[in-house]
Amino acid sequence: MNAPRATDRRVLAGILALGVVAILVGGAFAGLAVEAARDWSGAVSAFDPYLMRVARFTLWQAVLSTLLAVVPALFVARALARQAHFPGRALILRLFALPLALPAIVVALGVLALLGRAGIFADFLSAIGGGRWQGIYGLSGILVAHVFFNLPLAARLFLLALETVPADQLRLAGQLGMGARSSFRFVEWPVLRAALPGVAGLVFMLCITSFTIVLTLGGGPRATTLEVAIYQALRFDFDPARAVALTVLQIVLTAVVVILLMRVGANMSGDANLQVAARVPVSTSGTEKAFNFLLIAAALAFVAGPMAATVIAGLGADLARLAADPAVHQAILTSLVLAALSAFLCVALSTALVMARRAMELKRPAGKTPGIVEKALDTGASFVLVVPPIVVGAGWFILLRQTGQVFAIAPVMVVAVNAVMAMPFAIRAIRPAHDAASARHEKLCAALGISGLARLRLVDWPTLRRPLGTATAFAMALSLGDLGVIALFGSDAVQTLPYLLLARMGAYRTADAAGLALFLGILCLVLMLVADRTGKARG
Repeated sequence: MNAPRATDRRVLAGILALGVVAILVGGAFAGLAVEAARDWSGAVSAFDPYLMRVARFTLWQAVLSTLLAVVPALFVARALARQAHFPGRALILRLFALPLALPAIVVALGVLALLGRAGIFADFLSAIGGGRWQGIYGLSGILVAHVFFNLPLAARLFLLALETVPADQLRLAGQLGMGARSSFRFVEWPVLRAALPGVAGLVFMLCITSFTIVLTLGGGPRATTLEVAIYQALRFDFDPARAVALTVLQIVLTAVVVILLMRVGANMSGDANLQVAARVPVSTSGTEKAFNFLLIAAALAFVAGPMAATVIAGLGADLARLAADPAVHQAILTSLVLAALSAFLCVALSTALVMARRAMELKRPAGKTPGIVEKALDTGASFVLVVPPIVVGAGWFILLRQTGQVFAIAPVMVVAVNAVMAMPFAIRAIRPAHDAASARHEKLCAALGISGLARLRLVDWPTLRRPLGTATAFAMALSLGDLGVIALFGSDAVQTLPYLLLARMGAYRTADAAGLALFLGILCLVLMLVADRTGKARG
């Protein structure tokens, strides 16, 4: 008799979690609708040539970023697959995972430290150009930063696809004497072609919704995306009508892109912790081997360059003074507290959705298709990937400004938005372990009448402990480095480390910004290492 009530409680908890997501996203849309209804003429008149130019640039930089990241990644992945055994290969793959752990603002500082007006290569670039190097602000800076983030991700995803090629096909290709070109055409390209829409779609969505990179490296109105324009309309111009127009256009543009990508078969989900095993040895000629190593070395230099520049620039700052600065102490404490609360809320909501979906799956008769509620529990959290954080923040900013408490409620908004935005990744970490444990123990728990907290403590917790730890560390790292929401709601009273870093950059205190970037990068890397270790641990 206890099992049905336990199942109902799990479903109820999942529906409540889904309600939190719906309220957060729905409240943002409500704020936009209320503002639009108040002044339709202002919102409509905001659709001017400047708005269309911003929309075109948003698409153009995303297309270029995707091409520059995905096309080289195909060949880098193939080079790594063909050279499956060489010293340092595992280290290179781990290095390719590091950009996922770095906040975008830290990477932006690294790009500037390397290629900025006073960067490491400034003198060299000035000599080549025959004049004073003006830095890499604008479209070029955005592209470099986006490729830094997405080339390693795409290469790892393509490499994972190549690992699915059966060993028998590789041996047969060798026995038939296929060269590199024939092997690529008949064995490897079919696998890569199948993975290409999903990888390109994921990279494109990451670039079209990019905020921090464009904010720090955009370089003015000629290199502004819709998300940055929304932020500028609210924080600097205080023009809610324009913000509504920009937000509606961003939502429509994102939705259209997602629909088009789904129609071509793109699966826009990536794994932040890919496990890539070495393949069976492949016979390669000396020329091909040299070319492969050249590709790998070039990709390695491109990825390692901004990270090394960030460390060098950070070590050049007055770290002792920054470490003793009360403003830095407060920013770090605020960041850690908000990130911890965000991670806790994220994991709680994600676990509730996972348990509720599994409970409804067990109740569903065999052969019957899932109902609306079960589908919502399964895919509801993924909907937030279509709505960028800056859009959610903009809607709530407009809604809350009527109360006069916009900045007072900043901590709540930062925690809630970052928690919900990290949910798809947390669910990916929690769901496989939970469903496997449920398949083993569900009938036994029902027979013994174990439910509620007793089941969580005795049955579920030993299995979920490590996935929950992975999800918590990952969600905390994402929240710690986020600048999207705090950029709107932040103030002198509520400053996170990324917000303080941006403020120091705006005040031209570049040395301080470099030191803070080093602090922030170390904190996020530690959290991602914790997530990686807990995800790999056994027991």
